[in-house]
Amino acid sequence: MGISGRGSARDAMADNDIHTPVLLERTIELLAPALSREGAVLVDATLGMAGHAQAFLERFPDLTLVGIDRDQDALAIARRRLAPFTDRVQLVHAVYDELGSVLAELAVPRVAGILFDLGVSSLQLDLVERGFSYSKDSPLDMRMDASSQRTAEIILATYSELELRRIFYEYGDEKLAPRYASRIVQRREDRPLTTSAELVELIIAATPAAAQRAGHPAKRVFQALRIEVNQELSVLERAIPAAVDALEVGGRMVVLSYQSLEDRIVKRVVQARAASTAPRGLPVELPQHRPELRLLVRGAELASDEEKLRNPRATPVRLRAVEKLREVSA
Repeated sequence: MGISGRGSARDAMADNDIHTPVLLERTIELLAPALSREGAVLVDATLGMAGHAQAFLERFPDLTLVGIDRDQDALAIARRRLAPFTDRVQLVHAVYDELGSVLAELAVPRVAGILFDLGVSSLQLDLVERGFSYSKDSPLDMRMDASSQRTAEIILATYSELELRRIFYEYGDEKLAPRYASRIVQRREDRPLTTSAELVELIIAATPAAAQRAGHPAKRVFQALRIEVNQELSVLERAIPAAVDALEVGGRMVVLSYQSLEDRIVKRVVQARAASTAPRGLPVELPQHRPELRLLVRGAELASDEEKLRNPRATPVRLRAVEKLREVSA
């Protein structure tokens, strides 16, 4: 973890060549009641290229922002983009499950708002050398944090057939996981897989023609590898409870998820903490049993057709939002 950690953005990625933030107006609407308070602090736990962050700083002139990202390239772009707000911004190189320790290091006990915009960023998708896309040939990398050790190439070279099958099933919902895992293990006995094109070629060759008509056969495998490389789900399982703990009473959190595995984790945590813990049959609900959170939207909110048309990256999004009602004693 590094406060104001430095990084080098790719020269090919211009600062103004930045995607439209997903559900920006809806996110502002949901967080606004908490952020309008004097001295409000917002944590953008997945800062990316600071599209959401810039909008919040412009709309709320007294707001202080703590921006967290594991991607040094994204942080470098965000630092330049948010330069006009330097006195109100702290940028931190960290993974978002470190949110609690980040705030402790900054001496921020509680915050008014927290935003998670999960999944792979447009910067990571658009820079070919990062290896996230199955449609462009590149090294099998897929690291969100280039300083970490685990890459997709290492996973494909070292995981057992059983382990590969498990991650393809669990993280990609891939029905052909046994076939793909077996072919990968067979292939590496001859020579390792080192590029996305080699992996895509292997997957296509192992996929029955009928299954190929249901979409690109490599999509789920690449998703599963990306999640495993970055430990996305285990990080999220730690991050959401830590974020709820970091909210002040009246504070709000918005989470944007892009696939069902992420949304399921968020749903489980927020619904549990939005429910009464009073034992059945208790005639009166005691204060310590009252819900800790209030759900601000019904279920998972989807993007409108207009939003999807304007911003195709919003198509799979699921939004959940909560308000903190009370502190829970340790």
